[in-house]
Amino acid sequence: MAEGKGISYTVYELYKDLTQTEVYGQTLVDLAKKNEDIVALTADLARSTKIGVFFDEIPERAFNFGVAEQNMMAAAAGFAISGKLPYVSTFAVFASMRTAEFVRTDIAYPNLPVRIIATHAGVSFGQAGTTHHCTEDLGILRTMANMTVVVPADALETAQFVKASMEWPGPLYCRIGRGLEPLAYLDEDYNYEIGKAVLMRDGRDLAVIACGVAVLPACEAADELADEGVSVRVINMHTIKPLDREAIIAAAEGTDGIITAEEHNIIGGLGSAVAEVLAEEGLTTRFKRLGIPDVYSVIGYPEDLYHRYGIDYDGILRAVREMLEGKEGR
Repeated sequence: MAEGKGISYTVYELYKDLTQTEVYGQTLVDLAKKNEDIVALTADLARSTKIGVFFDEIPERAFNFGVAEQNMMAAAAGFAISGKLPYVSTFAVFASMRTAEFVRTDIAYPNLPVRIIATHAGVSFGQAGTTHHCTEDLGILRTMANMTVVVPADALETAQFVKASMEWPGPLYCRIGRGLEPLAYLDEDYNYEIGKAVLMRDGRDLAVIACGVAVLPACEAADELADEGVSVRVINMHTIKPLDREAIIAAAEGTDGIITAEEHNIIGGLGSAVAEVLAEEGLTTRFKRLGIPDVYSVIGYPEDLYHRYGIDYDGILRAVREMLEGKEGR
């Protein structure tokens, strides 16, 4: 497990003021100028997914498929077979559900190096309504053989993921949000590795294993509790598949309980993946999942929805305190 003291990216001062989607678009353009095999695909969402900068600067390698996401995935497979490195950008709800059969059969089954960048994930598209929320994608994609599933914690980690994805051998699904969330990483000495969890805070009382937008509030809650003499380990599990089993085992053996936090249905996502490891390894510990309960998320501003579903600072802090008091996780 890597140490999460910071992140290595030379344009930190620029990217700290950009959204995850803007960072993705600009990083991909920078890489594509050095690698002529990179192509960008979208389905009428170039501006919304912030891949429009690719269309502006490298139009000959940018392709818009209109509202035809299934065809886009099939074309991405064709590009990959032809030796290209396709990056497909669309909303997570379309990338994971509308195109599921094409992703499975055309991309995952033949193990093609297609990179699916699923934006506006979770409830980050809050005001657009339940139809445009996506709280099921991790559960869908991680069941596809050959598929790697990644959830960056912030804009800087998104940039690191895009760079690392260049050398990854098979298909990738990366879910990112929409808005300008604060950075979980503030230094510049963190070497990102797909499949390797990051220790953000060390601790022995409890462990919080989080991904995506839940990582920063988990760190903030741990810092608050540290002032009260409570030691909380925070793990950024940015890769849901392949899962860093060693980090989970170490958390179970080195603390008195585990809480998972994710912007996803508590069924099928990070919490379920961690529970599977605990069960398979025969590890007994207090355990609680934070996320969207088995309901369709309501409409609202993202920060209000994070609070409603307990994956913000207040919710994580409350869950840790309740577990410490013996009210949860038995």
